[in-house]
Amino acid sequence: MSNQQVPDIHKQAVFHASIEKVWEAVATSEGIAAWFMPNDFRPEIGCEFTLQSPFGPSPCKVIELEAPHRLAFSWDTSGWIVTFELKELSAEKTEFTLIHSGWGAPEETVSKAGEKQADVRNRMNGGWETIVNQKLRQAVEG
Repeated sequence: MSNQQVPDIHKQAVFHASIEKVWEAVATSEGIAAWFMPNDFRPEIGCEFTLQSPFGPSPCKVIELEAPHRLAFSWDTSGWIVTFELKELSAEKTEFTLIHSGWGAPEETVSKAGEKQADVRNRMNGGWETIVNQKLRQAVEG
């Protein structure tokens, strides 16, 4: 059996919004709820919070926080890590990168979804595409 892991998901977009506005959208409870999921997030290292996902409540924990450039949190119980990276391109332009890492082997089952890692990743890859390029974009540019 190979040790190959399902590859990380990377999504990158340039938003016509200040880095402060994008940070506000991705690093506050209200901001995250507007484009992603209801939650009780607080921007503090070690903060444990819950994302109300379609599969039920997902326990999360803030593991990296460097305002306004980087936020990372563990998501649910499968070892996933979601990282948001922000880079100021100009006063009104921000490059945003989302990385969803911590995937297991392709054939391994994600317990909550009851599906294989590879299948969940493929579906989430499409989901993140829409979330970042449509929902988050609307939240920060709207």
